[in-house]
Amino acid sequence: MKVSDRLAHLIEDGNDGWDVFYRARQMISDGRAITELTIGEHDIRTDPTILAAMDLSARQGHTGYAMVPGTDLLRDTVAARVEARTGVPTRRDNVVITSGGQAALFAAHVAVCNPGDVALYLDPYYATYPGTIRAAGAVARTIQTSAEHAFQPRASQIDAAADGAVSLLINTPNNPTGAVYSPETLNQIADICQKRDLWLISDEVYDTQVWDGTHISPRMLPNMAERSLVVGSMSKSHAMTGSRCGWVVGPEHVISHLINLSTHTTYGVPGFIQDAASFALNAGPALEEDVAAPFRRRRSLAVEILNAQNTIRLIPAQGAMYLMLDIRATALSGNEFANALLDTQDIAVMPGESFGKAAAGHIRVAMTIDDDRFSSALSTICTFAAELADRRAAE
Repeated sequence: MKVSDRLAHLIEDGNDGWDVFYRARQMISDGRAITELTIGEHDIRTDPTILAAMDLSARQGHTGYAMVPGTDLLRDTVAARVEARTGVPTRRDNVVITSGGQAALFAAHVAVCNPGDVALYLDPYYATYPGTIRAAGAVARTIQTSAEHAFQPRASQIDAAADGAVSLLINTPNNPTGAVYSPETLNQIADICQKRDLWLISDEVYDTQVWDGTHISPRMLPNMAERSLVVGSMSKSHAMTGSRCGWVVGPEHVISHLINLSTHTTYGVPGFIQDAASFALNAGPALEEDVAAPFRRRRSLAVEILNAQNTIRLIPAQGAMYLMLDIRATALSGNEFANALLDTQDIAVMPGESFGKAAAGHIRVAMTIDDDRFSSALSTICTFAAELADRRAAE
């Protein structure tokens, strides 16, 4: 018996991009001490005050079925937060609560794509994007950005790829590149979406991690609220990755259909998780700044270390918890470099190729271990790259 074609072709080439990560985890299971700089998992855990709110809610009985669209409290809290940050009037009916940002990405594409429709996304991309689009029954079409333009998308490339498309997925601040899209870039994207009649799906889960520039939600641009679906999450902003609590913000008629989708898939998010999320969002910006502070600090450490060498080039790290490093001077691919680094230095990073063709010859480094170990690991990576480059020059 065969599985459906949709599942069989979820991962187009049979490789989900996580080989180095899986190999590192197996080495750890085998007892080897590996420094992990792979996934976007905070080295601090969920704040104790949030956990206390979660515990109190559960002990008070909010452990049964919660409202499928999300609790009124959390939907109102998200709506108020979005309106305050964007200036765009936002009500409870503009919000549906989902099982994390990943479920929100899937839901958003199901909402606007019919089977066989073309859905656009930008390369480099978070590793699940193409599979998420295919899972929704759409055809994933990539648009390459380039390191030479700091991975800012070019309007001409988006326009050229837009024939027959119904949606465009963007992510700023960006994983894996760290790019924060400029006002000029976002205005050009908005113009193309209106000219080409595209839905814009905006993944904004890193909106509290901006080191340079300003985060702009495209929903706040002229005439974009009615054609934008914004994905948000508690995972990155509040170190609640395991709580699986996210949302989609969009036009009311779309949200009403997404509530129906939730009824037939997840049947909602646990009430005590939603109560903890409401508490966290109402705790104010200081808590979010505390969660973001280690990454801001390590980004500064990284700039200092990388400025002291000339083999690895840092793509401008404007936001998010990652560094995108250009290691092409070593003459190795990102896959080759990452595997060699793991085997010889016991350091695990993600190859750029895990995130698309545009990131070939790069690696992504997650800034997710304590400052001293992070600085030591990054210095080792630089030394390792310099040795490879010197060996290449001598050949």
